[in-house]
Amino acid sequence: MKQLLTGLQPSGALHIGNYFGALKPFADMYGEYESFLMVADYHALTSLKNPDELRQNVAGVVRDYIAVGIDTKKAVIFQQSQVPEHTELAWIFECLVTVPFLMQAHAYKDKVAKGLEPNAGLFNYPMLMAADILLYDTEVVPVGEDQRQHIEYAREAAVKFNNAYGEMFKEPKEMILKGVGVVPGTDGQKMSKSYHNTIPLFGTRDEIVKVVMSIVTDSKGESPENVYNIHLLLRSRGELSELYKANRGNYKALKEALIEDIEKLVAPMREKRASILDADVKTILKEGSAKAREQAEKKMHDVKRKVGVTL
Repeated sequence: MKQLLTGLQPSGALHIGNYFGALKPFADMYGEYESFLMVADYHALTSLKNPDELRQNVAGVVRDYIAVGIDTKKAVIFQQSQVPEHTELAWIFECLVTVPFLMQAHAYKDKVAKGLEPNAGLFNYPMLMAADILLYDTEVVPVGEDQRQHIEYAREAAVKFNNAYGEMFKEPKEMILKGVGVVPGTDGQKMSKSYHNTIPLFGTRDEIVKVVMSIVTDSKGESPENVYNIHLLLRSRGELSELYKANRGNYKALKEALIEDIEKLVAPMREKRASILDADVKTILKEGSAKAREQAEKKMHDVKRKVGVTL
């Protein structure tokens, strides 16, 4: 069975863009692979400096995975910081790639352009991600089109190591998630926390009502485009065609219909998420991290022997 790895950064509450763009496609296919789901807490340190918030978010990611239907018997859910081999291998990769190579990273340039501090962790982020992937002989990494470069960086790290020390790492393949595209936000732009245009995935009904009723609409048109584009995530074009014709010009009714459809999707997941105890989260992470580390330790033992630090 092929190995698959994906991860979520514990940087805050998820929105429906995260669900349709990453979580749902993953939940639909993870059982076909030997799947590793990482809570990428070390990656979060590039931007999140509040320890209490980070602890809460780490537990939140575990709840998110379970709430969307992930079965812990069919996937290994683990915490990145509990497997120190990730940072060990990242250092070795950093000693193989060049600064100009890392300077080409689109994600780094985009985040700095948005005002994020250009710290060294953010700059070296691709090599920690390469270590995340390569430690587990990962063959499949499901990503959006905008993350394709991360997998290219992991392949380059594998090639650099193999050329320097001999064959050790498989070159991973990206699985570009098709049919999702860019999930639109409440203002028509890509749904993103940085744009403040999100609909919370596990929000209360009142929170969903408040956000949906605030969706930007064009008063000149007969059909609210931004409402319709979000609605397409939940219903077919055929179904929406009838609904929007019957309520032409009645933006309030169309927004209320969207609220009901979002609530129908979210309510069962919200209830399931709320039922997961802190003790459950700790058990899942303890057992999953132990399984992940068992495999990572074996790989790192061979890596250390190859590079010469094992006598």
